[in-house]
Amino acid sequence: MLPIVIAPDPLLATVCEPCDLSDKSLKRLSKQMAHAMYKNYGCGIAAPQVGVTKRLVVIDVDWDGEKGEKNPIVLVNPEIVELAGEPEEGGEGCLSCPGVTVPVKRQPWARVQYYDLDGELWEIEGDGLLGRCLQHEIDHLNGKTLFESCDPVTRIEALRAYDEAKAAGARPGDTDIEVK
Repeated sequence: MLPIVIAPDPLLATVCEPCDLSDKSLKRLSKQMAHAMYKNYGCGIAAPQVGVTKRLVVIDVDWDGEKGEKNPIVLVNPEIVELAGEPEEGGEGCLSCPGVTVPVKRQPWARVQYYDLDGELWEIEGDGLLGRCLQHEIDHLNGKTLFESCDPVTRIEALRAYDEAKAAGARPGDTDIEVK
């Protein structure tokens, strides 16, 4: 299984390169990413979280970790084309920032254009967890973790809580400490 890159690894601050749509290794990489996501009970993962600086994301917001069918959506070179609604604060966890849940304000609805693994252009739109997850994972492709996505005061609290969580042995998938 691919290891999860943990903050503050500088790789997570890297703006990722577009994928070559003819690159056949993307299928294998996306399967490995999905495996790492499910193994760590995530609902989304971006390539830099497994050490690859490519614009590739895997999302499955319907999988509940216990039962239910896995239905990952692979987004190659995703770009946000529209956000709508008044920003709402919601708790976010991250496989690369284990042990904390951080309040982040995001617009509740997102529309994203992306390519599938066959090079076909698609759009996906969603609100709730899907809208938030799309924005969160695309932030990773732009070198931004949830710490950079929250307000400055919350960031200080979140980083303190994150240091405590790491010291206590937090692992990817853990979201025990809630930052207020």
